[in-house]
Amino acid sequence: MREVDVMGVRVEMPSNQPLVLLREVSGERYLPIWIGAVEATAIAFAQQGVVPPRPLTHDLMKDVIGALQAELNEVRITEVRDGVFFAVLVFSSGAEVSARPSDSIALALRTGTRIVCAEEVLDEAGLAVPAEQEDEVEKFREFLDHVTPEDFDAH
Repeated sequence: MREVDVMGVRVEMPSNQPLVLLREVSGERYLPIWIGAVEATAIAFAQQGVVPPRPLTHDLMKDVIGALQAELNEVRITEVRDGVFFAVLVFSSGAEVSARPSDSIALALRTGTRIVCAEEVLDEAGLAVPAEQEDEVEKFREFLDHVTPEDFDAH
């Protein structure tokens, strides 16, 4: 397993499909995962520190975990099959719960939980970005600094 950081979310054109971009912490691979608009908004809210007036689903999940005195230890992106990614929530009790990566990432950002990805997933779906292409990545980071959750509203 390799630790990854959440770079952010964006809408891919012309399909208007949101994706979350993960980056290998100690490497040069990036992992784009197509997600739904609701999950993109949840991830963007968490990254921007937006607190909604009423708890959203991922806020509720965080509160339930706390109320049960449990702790989310790790989010694992475990496999990709036919373009579909799979994840597991790993709790301090040893319990593991299957989940979508988008929900897992939104929850991890709210709880400060580390995210790891199976080496096989990075080998299959990861994109290596050599240092000379980092300026393109920097442009993407700049985009992420200015994107708002409202950009993901389906019209």
